[in-house]
Amino acid sequence: MADNLVSEIKEAIIKGDMKKTEELVSKAIEEKVPVEKILNEGLIAGMNVVGEKFKNNEYYVPEVLIAARAMNKGMSLLEPLIVQAGIKPIAKLAIGTVKGDLHDIGKNLVVMMWKGAGFEVVDLGIDVPPEKFVEAARSGAKVIGMSALLTTTMIQMKETIEVLKREGVRDSVKVIIGGAPVTQEFADEIGADGYAPDAASAVDKVKELLGL
Repeated sequence: MADNLVSEIKEAIIKGDMKKTEELVSKAIEEKVPVEKILNEGLIAGMNVVGEKFKNNEYYVPEVLIAARAMNKGMSLLEPLIVQAGIKPIAKLAIGTVKGDLHDIGKNLVVMMWKGAGFEVVDLGIDVPPEKFVEAARSGAKVIGMSALLTTTMIQMKETIEVLKREGVRDSVKVIIGGAPVTQEFADEIGADGYAPDAASAVDKVKELLGL
């Protein structure tokens, strides 16, 4: 019975059915299905499929947003139990759109995909100065994600990496960058550890950087 419920939760996430997700997660909690099972085999497994579909152009941004909304609903019911059970996130990540850039759709998608993959995510927001990224590194983020949509603000990524070095925290974090004008060549040029062309790839890249 537990397995059926959990696979139904996974399907509800893939379909982006928030109401169904809420009902099924509540039911699974009532029936004492292990929290970790609901989380990993239901919510996270569902978002993994959504990520694959997004990567393969079977899903687009609206479908991902709807699925993420359903997942967030399920997570809000599970969170108190996750804390009680002492389940730790895989790792802490921080992300922000760089200084001078106010675009956040891509960044927000990455936040959702990372959360959906079981990471703790600190969203630093938009127009983020280098110092904020340094603070995130000092407060335990293992990976820092930087996003830019404008060619004029891409230079801030290089500047932020320089500040991370100057402040002595560059070696303690991996840096991943992305955004419409950003390329792998640019990532190599500025000394970033990774580049992701889209939100789903950002999950794979972080796992690769952390050796997961």
